[in-house]
Amino acid sequence: MGADHSHGSHGHLPAGSRATVRAILAVIIPLAVVTVAALVWLWPAGPVSTAQQPALQRVNGTITAITLTPCPEEPPIEGEPQAAPPAPDPATCGDARVRLTSGPQAGGDVVSPLPSGPGAQRFAAGDDVVLIHTPDSELEVPPYQISDHDRSSPLLLAGAAFALAVIAFGRWRGVMALVGLGITFVLLLAFVIPAILAGEPPLLVAVVGAAAIMLTVLYLTHGFTVTTSVAIVGTVASLTLTGALAYAAIGVVQLNGITDESSFYLDTSHRINTQGLLLASIIIGSLGVLDDVTVTQAATVAELAHANPGYGFARLYRAAARVGRSHIASVINTIVLAYAGASLPLLLLISVGEQPLGEVLTNPVLAQEIVRSVVGTLGLIAAVPITTALAALTGARRADSDHDHGDPPRRARHRRPPQPLSDPVT
Repeated sequence: MGADHSHGSHGHLPAGSRATVRAILAVIIPLAVVTVAALVWLWPAGPVSTAQQPALQRVNGTITAITLTPCPEEPPIEGEPQAAPPAPDPATCGDARVRLTSGPQAGGDVVSPLPSGPGAQRFAAGDDVVLIHTPDSELEVPPYQISDHDRSSPLLLAGAAFALAVIAFGRWRGVMALVGLGITFVLLLAFVIPAILAGEPPLLVAVVGAAAIMLTVLYLTHGFTVTTSVAIVGTVASLTLTGALAYAAIGVVQLNGITDESSFYLDTSHRINTQGLLLASIIIGSLGVLDDVTVTQAATVAELAHANPGYGFARLYRAAARVGRSHIASVINTIVLAYAGASLPLLLLISVGEQPLGEVLTNPVLAQEIVRSVVGTLGLIAAVPITTALAALTGARRADSDHDHGDPPRRARHRRPPQPLSDPVT
């Protein structure tokens, strides 16, 4: 720090920078304290009780041989004698001999019927599979039934390739990004989902979980700097606005969050507030894109202020806002394409039905995705001016502080370490 400010003692910030750090800490520290307190309060006390299920065991195996048999003819559908049901795939009719690789009978061979019927997967000799074992079952079913392909090894290879690519490009920051990703999964799987299943309000759980993810991951990935703190404050403000807009939009459009079998089951079996669950999903989904925009804007302003020390608030804001507009233009298209890709089977089904456009758009499933896209986009648009203004104010105050202390205007330097929040504040 002393290399940057020749007038002061080493390790001390100018008055304007110290005031900036104080203002940021006045927001970050209460936010962190409230988040930790809420995590402790809402954290599930124990495992969530579920309905009693039959004793089923999942075991792994490898198919050694397949014996195909003629597919049985399906009886006609009652009431529609002329509409013959689709014939099953001949490759799904028969039995498979499987060498078990786990479970109490590992190393032995069993025979299991191939899954058949609409949507049944194809299996071949050499495939790794997952079987369902029903010991001492009173039902007239085989003790071992093939359930699905075993995708453990391919997914492990894909994950390893992903991690190596991130580390090779990002180096130490890539390692921190992977650690942050792991923390995100831990908070989602150990806190958010169990807390909702335990009966806590989904919206409150999502807000607390999003705040914990944001504080932990952003600081871990980008460091304890003023720039990261500005991005966090901008994210909090934008996420709050996104939540308010989502709450209003869901009420106006009258969505109850029940659009598929999963949400219906959660509503009837677990008595979960599906409308709150929809709000929670919008907030958590928006966070993943909001932090990208806010970090980019805060870093852009910091670099502009470093390269142009004479820039004031207005010039910093205008220059960074131009970058933000280009970023938002591309992100909006990304959001729409992401939702379209996820809903592609639904869009195809609607297209086959040849429904009028008005009926298609008012369909609850599609209306929910439209609300999700619109609210998320409005939150992103708001994130740019909010974060840019906060970062420009910080950069301008630093420049003013330098001039107040008699520092001459500086030219762009090749390297400048980020300003740590841990610098002495007196």
